[in-house]
Amino acid sequence: MTIAWKPMPNRGQDGDAVLASIEAAKADDVQWRNGKVWSLVFHPGDELHEFMKKAHGSCVSENGLNPSAFPSLRRFEIEVVSMTASLLHGGANVVGNMTSGGTESILMAVKAARDFARENKPRIKRPEMVLPTTAHPAFDKAAHYFGVEAIHTPVGADYRANVREVRKALSRNTVLVVGSAPAYPHGAVDPIEELAKLASKRDIPMHVDACVGGFMLPFVRALGYPIPAFDFDVPGVTSISVDLHKYGYAAKGASVILYRNAAMRRAQYFAYMDWPGGIYASPTMTGTRPGGAIAAAWAMMHRLGYEGYLGIAREVMDATARIRRGIAEIDGVRVLGEPHLSVLAIGADTVDIYQVGDRMTELGWHLDRQQFPASLHVTVNRAHVGSVESFLKDLRTAVEQSQRDPSERWAEKAKLMAAAAVMHVLPASLATRLTAAASKMAGVGGSGLPSKTAPMYGMMAALPNRGDLGKLVIEALDRMTRPDGGSD
Repeated sequence: MTIAWKPMPNRGQDGDAVLASIEAAKADDVQWRNGKVWSLVFHPGDELHEFMKKAHGSCVSENGLNPSAFPSLRRFEIEVVSMTASLLHGGANVVGNMTSGGTESILMAVKAARDFARENKPRIKRPEMVLPTTAHPAFDKAAHYFGVEAIHTPVGADYRANVREVRKALSRNTVLVVGSAPAYPHGAVDPIEELAKLASKRDIPMHVDACVGGFMLPFVRALGYPIPAFDFDVPGVTSISVDLHKYGYAAKGASVILYRNAAMRRAQYFAYMDWPGGIYASPTMTGTRPGGAIAAAWAMMHRLGYEGYLGIAREVMDATARIRRGIAEIDGVRVLGEPHLSVLAIGADTVDIYQVGDRMTELGWHLDRQQFPASLHVTVNRAHVGSVESFLKDLRTAVEQSQRDPSERWAEKAKLMAAAAVMHVLPASLATRLTAAASKMAGVGGSGLPSKTAPMYGMMAALPNRGDLGKLVIEALDRMTRPDGGSD
């Protein structure tokens, strides 16, 4: 799609024509309503979707920046926080705020831990947080923003945090320990009880990232599935992040950051007293907070209630079980580890899983690609309940096609092995230039999206300098978010 530089039109246009243009522009978007998109969108069904849109629209102009101006939003937010806390064994002392999404909730947890340490452990000058390699990159973003060093620890063969490695990584500078419920890449819940015990013994806050699972795990447990302890029922857990626009089926963007007590949350806040415009105080990263997202979350929680969410969880887990059984019957692919709910990764030993992903894309499916190890990511939600059989049928076809025609895979692998061997003996500056050239050939550094991910990920795995690759990804992002033909 070519996107040209465009000035604002001089005259206003017909409203229906503008709305029609929006629908036309969406023609190339992933078609999430047909149950073929396994990330990004959590669709509760058309009736609930329309209800959520009406609730969102009812407060589309209201602003959560000033709770005294909009007491309705204050009430909605407090009740959303308390209802979420009640699902996670949090009592009346648990406090929190709504945010724009999981990333902001995680940013707030890290910022609060850093500032809490500044006040209570002033000897710490170079704060650190310890987290498994499977933890969400939002923690690394927070580390970058807030000057907290992220200490990554390897996970075990089950893709869960390795408690022994976490213990070794703790130091006098640790201000936060992180676990996931579940970790997004493989759907496994970390051993939260053991991690929290480690943190508690050293008087270190413990954050549980339940952005994916917070509105699913309690219901999955109620259905009889074995779910490890992960929430405020675990002594030592001091904060939890939970997304409402995932399995809460609320409108984007709605998340909650919860704290066991108010003392920890106060370290999250920001206040500035000397502005000529008046006293400025804000609980989260953003100033203006869209009222629509707050109202839609409150409305959806009341519309569904506990029994409604439980029913959806049953449907989703039944669909997940069918998917896992179907994958087990396809030679060449398998589910990685033992996912605790409806989030899983598909790996392979005898076939290039990225080629399988490319074949699935050609068949109309949208699956995220993952690395370390190579896999395809699947997040099952209510939108997929009716598309399980067609997904498995096409997955079998994609695997068989990739197995029957391995020539492309072996040719790519031979080229990448040769390139990697050469790169390791070249001067760094020359290797960087060649990496840039190769990335554009694979679709990483150009202005568009790559049509094939197998060669792109293969190249990234083979090249020695991942720092160069990071620069190339940023360059690609920059190019994708400016008009075509623009220059530096």
